[in-house]
Amino acid sequence: MQLKILGLNYKTAPVEVREKISLDKESIRRGLENLDGYDEIEEAVILSTCNRTEIYAVTSTNCAANIKNFMNDLTGGGVENFLYEYDGENCVRHLFEVGASLDSLIIGESQILSQVKEAYSIAKTAGATSTVLNTLFNKAIAVGKLVRTETRIAYSSVSISSAAVDLAAKKLGGLKNRSALIFGAGKMAQLTAQHLKARDIEKIFVANRHYSRAVEMAEKFNAQAVAWEDAMTAADNVDIIITSTGAPHYVVKTWQTQQLMTRRQGREIFFVDIAVPRDVDPDVAKISGVTLYNIDDLESVVESHIKFRQEEAKSARKIVDANVAAIMERFKYLKFRPLMANLSQHAENIRAREVRRVANKLPNLSDDERKVIDQMSKMIVRKLLRMPMMRLNASVGTNDEKFFADAMKALLLEK
Repeated sequence: MQLKILGLNYKTAPVEVREKISLDKESIRRGLENLDGYDEIEEAVILSTCNRTEIYAVTSTNCAANIKNFMNDLTGGGVENFLYEYDGENCVRHLFEVGASLDSLIIGESQILSQVKEAYSIAKTAGATSTVLNTLFNKAIAVGKLVRTETRIAYSSVSISSAAVDLAAKKLGGLKNRSALIFGAGKMAQLTAQHLKARDIEKIFVANRHYSRAVEMAEKFNAQAVAWEDAMTAADNVDIIITSTGAPHYVVKTWQTQQLMTRRQGREIFFVDIAVPRDVDPDVAKISGVTLYNIDDLESVVESHIKFRQEEAKSARKIVDANVAAIMERFKYLKFRPLMANLSQHAENIRAREVRRVANKLPNLSDDERKVIDQMSKMIVRKLLRMPMMRLNASVGTNDEKFFADAMKALLLEK
């Protein structure tokens, strides 16, 4: 059993690379349902967010080639220079730090834990997980919750949405008497609206491809819904456009923005694109009067929060360290679980066969007598196996590990 991670994140790849391999839920589900086509990959979970795409896998060998093939088939490849690999304990530590938001662009942000939960749920439903990843992800989720309970890492922290609003407020000198247009009506967009309202923005417009969702969000935040096809016209008089859709292509195009700026007669406009893949064509930034920021530009906004969060992160890492050590101890014995299961099943088959033979020779046995014989035979098998099982477990991690495993197979299992 080999535990591995292959992936990239905001530290190793800019947004223009991350968006190339960003995966939606349906693509992840289909990929995991076809996992059987990749030799040596026994289990897998795919985590794809705006800041990372990672494959967590259990493999039968130490080679990561099939995981790379799996990723390339899912994403189209072409990002090899940006990838990192972790295995064993480093893999466990990385996942725990991801779930605890210690590896996030914004330390302490809350969305990543729910994204880890969702990634695991999709994989489990697709039948792509078993003992190892079920154990690992359940523990990672528990550690993430524990970090939020036992530390103040999420206290006074910022999110991608709040950082976008903070950036807009900083560049515009405040948001009072300003107006904004939000593209999207999902969780990120709603958080954005919430933070805009907290900054006393005067007017919010909401555009979504499904107009009913725009209306629903507008009612929630006392905003105004606009039809998707009319969104750029509604932008004639706004100060800020914040985009957060799940579209796989640009929803704000260069020619639309050129027309917009012509209608605005040179009045400046401020774009913040927090979507991955990006919503706004990067060439929009070349248009006079337009200022465009993307998700990678938000790091500077959160610098004022870093000192506090780093202090809390020290406490969080102690929790992570303790739980990494505990689960690695547990994982030591997982490698022998199939052997022990085979040994137990082998013994049970022999026991059941011999009990049937005795029963056939003693047809006058009562039901109670049959139960006594059956129970006695189970106890004999259990006691005979107890010492070999204990010796096998005790050998884990020692120089005798291979010797005892091979001996058990040869003496008790092999024909």
